[in-house]
Amino acid sequence: MEVPPRTSAEEHRNYFPGKMIHLGEGPAWQNILVEIHTRPAVGRTMLIPAVAEPQLHWQISGHVVCEDRELGGKWNTHRVEPGTLFLITSPDPYELRWESTGPDPIMVMHATIGLPLFGRAAKELLGSSARTPQLKEFNGIRDPVIVSFLEMLRQELCEQKVASPSFVQGIAQSLATHLVRTYRDDEHPRHHRSSSLPAFQLHRILKMMDKSLAEGINVGALAAAVEMSESHFSRLFKGNTGFSPSQYFIRLRMSKSQELLRDTARPIIEIGMDVGYTSPSHFAHVFRKETGLSPHEYRERTKSDVSPDDFSRIATG
Repeated sequence: MEVPPRTSAEEHRNYFPGKMIHLGEGPAWQNILVEIHTRPAVGRTMLIPAVAEPQLHWQISGHVVCEDRELGGKWNTHRVEPGTLFLITSPDPYELRWESTGPDPIMVMHATIGLPLFGRAAKELLGSSARTPQLKEFNGIRDPVIVSFLEMLRQELCEQKVASPSFVQGIAQSLATHLVRTYRDDEHPRHHRSSSLPAFQLHRILKMMDKSLAEGINVGALAAAVEMSESHFSRLFKGNTGFSPSQYFIRLRMSKSQELLRDTARPIIEIGMDVGYTSPSHFAHVFRKETGLSPHEYRERTKSDVSPDDFSRIATG
């Protein structure tokens, strides 16, 4: 299974086992992506790609022994309990595994905070010329201020029919300000560059792509949707995902075709047409290039004793 070194915050969830039970969507959730997931009791060693923005992980329930490491490095062990927090800021992928140590279900919140919020906080705290600062990563800590902000976001996400934009944005900005004030890395001041799309713009673009699997995309039209030149848009999009828009679109098509091959008995030629390939041979060629298998081989493998997850990641080579 091959994993890209970097991906978008929205695709990041696909590299963890488990089920997403809540997702912040709509006008309130600009520049902050909030998700709540359940996790299996055991998470075997997996490679997790990096994302462009800082990510907070909050353990809502469950007791876990969690281990992580840089590629080829030594494992670091953390005892994770409800209320435990992690902040991931590294631009590099990492390996992760865990095992539950109690009967309670594992539930976690991921909050990915857009760089514009950090930039605003930096200017307010450090002066108008300040750039978005690097933050110190932390693993398995407790910070009641962060937890209080995340709990308010959780309640807004889970208990309100329609989230309040002013409330969510106020909490998101307060959270970014607290992180800059408390966890700014002045010893290693590597500044975040504006090399990626804001979360709300990326969300809009990915929805446009998802709705256009059969018809195809026009990169110029995507760029126009976020009021950018095509070259500038393509550079920022790659900063989020590690792929050009056209490469990423192919990955979306292949991911959808894998889902249809696994979960339906529809003819392969129809599945190819559903994701925009009128020529069966062209579809088979692209599918093999991206996955290492023909569509027929993929379908047969997923019917065998081999877990479909072993073939569901798209190679990046």
